[in-house]
Amino acid sequence: MKVLRSMLVLMILVSFYYLVAKDFMDFNDSYKDVNAYEAYNLIKIYPNLKIIDVSGTYNLGHIPGSINLFMGDGSFDKALANLSKKDRYLVYYNSDNISIEAATKLKAAGFKRVYRLNGNFSSWVEAGFRTA
Repeated sequence: MKVLRSMLVLMILVSFYYLVAKDFMDFNDSYKDVNAYEAYNLIKIYPNLKIIDVSGTYNLGHIPGSINLFMGDGSFDKALANLSKKDRYLVYYNSDNISIEAATKLKAAGFKRVYRLNGNFSSWVEAGFRTA
């Protein structure tokens, strides 16, 4: 029984390291891709995480708490100057090309902690997480 508890504690610590401690390391010049489960955990761990939906279909469904800064009409580019570089950001879209472009723009603008939902909004839905 003690061995099982020890293994469980070790697994929790490793998960904590991966999601939190590793976050304090340098992201280098890139953003970090996260899957839907990792994104869900980031939202729980960092309640001030800024979630940005860069799609034009926000009203059809989105991650709760996200804001819509549509790439197609320039809203995203206009908003960059008003976003705090101290915050953490999770960006997503309905396809890779646009979400990659948004994450890359955030990094190029000097934002340090940028995550991109790998698999995009559909991966969130497929994982069974709540949508708004």
